[in-house]
Amino acid sequence: MAKIDPSARVADGARLTDDVEIGPFCTVGPHVEIGAGTRLISHVAITGHTTLGERNVIHPFASLGTPPQSTHYRGGPTRLVVGSDNDIREGVTMNTGTEDDQGLTRVGSGCFFMVGSHVGHDCIVGDKVTFANNAVLGGHVQVGSNVVFGGQAAVRQFVRIGDGAMIVGLSGVRADVIPFGLVHGQSAELIGLNVVGMKRRGLTKADIHRVHRGFEALFFGDGTFRERLDVVAAEYADDPLIGQIVAFIRGGTRALTMGVRRAALRGAS
Repeated sequence: MAKIDPSARVADGARLTDDVEIGPFCTVGPHVEIGAGTRLISHVAITGHTTLGERNVIHPFASLGTPPQSTHYRGGPTRLVVGSDNDIREGVTMNTGTEDDQGLTRVGSGCFFMVGSHVGHDCIVGDKVTFANNAVLGGHVQVGSNVVFGGQAAVRQFVRIGDGAMIVGLSGVRADVIPFGLVHGQSAELIGLNVVGMKRRGLTKADIHRVHRGFEALFFGDGTFRERLDVVAAEYADDPLIGQIVAFIRGGTRALTMGVRRAALRGAS
């Protein structure tokens, strides 16, 4: 049986597994489903059509499943789905989707959301993503796995962030960021590769140097960017890491974060 503090309010219809813990002054809506081992510490609000996986820990004043902050939302039963093993700290907010997209906001597993971070409507967030304090996503943002957002980083709507990217704190991201990219600044320039993140994921020195070579050929080689992309795609056709970057760029329909500074790239190696 779920452990529910007497001061908490769990609406009829909510589905809780036996070992869920609902702390003091939490509220859980009628369309909420909470998986095994998840704990709501206190003063947590879970509402809307929201599904939480297993072993999540949600800290005071987090608010999950509230309606999208969109003037186009028409009150439909859109959803928020959160995976397992996430650490969701104080004041974090996540909205459901809108009818004009897939009606779904999805967050993966193993993520760390620090104080005041926000996931907007219709966002898709991968696994093992870290949001530092007050990092925010606008609507319809797609985030790969193993991405790190520094404090107060902000991402505008419809932007894609590739796997393994690092968004330095206070950066304002207005365009897509390639996998393993390192982005910095008020106008979010691509200043190199997230070498620290690559090492933490277990990539070898040879892997990292190979990605550096592909990166330099892509951004500093001869010809137009499209020509360089084709050259890199052919030269590294059997390389899964560089192939991931090429596929990400080719799969985009919007602008790409550029402004690369070569000195910064060399300094990162």
